[in-house]
Amino acid sequence: MSQPDNLRLLHTMVRVRDVDASLDFYCNLLNMKVRRRADYEDGRFSLIYLGYNDETEGAVLELTDNWDDTEPYSHGSGYGHIAIGSDDIYALCKKLEDAGVNVTRAPGPMKNPDGVTEIEIAFIEDPDGYKIELIQYPFPPAT
Repeated sequence: MSQPDNLRLLHTMVRVRDVDASLDFYCNLLNMKVRRRADYEDGRFSLIYLGYNDETEGAVLELTDNWDDTEPYSHGSGYGHIAIGSDDIYALCKKLEDAGVNVTRAPGPMKNPDGVTEIEIAFIEDPDGYKIELIQYPFPPAT
């Protein structure tokens, strides 16, 4: 069977407890922009799409707010993390830490599987505890 052409990643969805805290985190601290929002009164939920580019240009993050859910969400054992690239993860982590964001792995080198090329990474958590990996630009060459 042949593969279809023109496939691309559209979005990643996470459920959030406090939309205002999540929008503050992603928009004010990580500089994403709200690309679109839809409120579904009958279904009692909102979908908010955030990103650095328009959805026609790249993948976005979908925040889902289920209005009537009162319990915190379980992240499950299959969730890993969202990855965001930055040209200075050290300055970004300092800014985030100063704003009260939990930096769970301080910026620093990580050896690639080739044992030679180092990349700089850090990990933070959003207001709902979702892990976010920060990766320093420029990325190492693909192997």
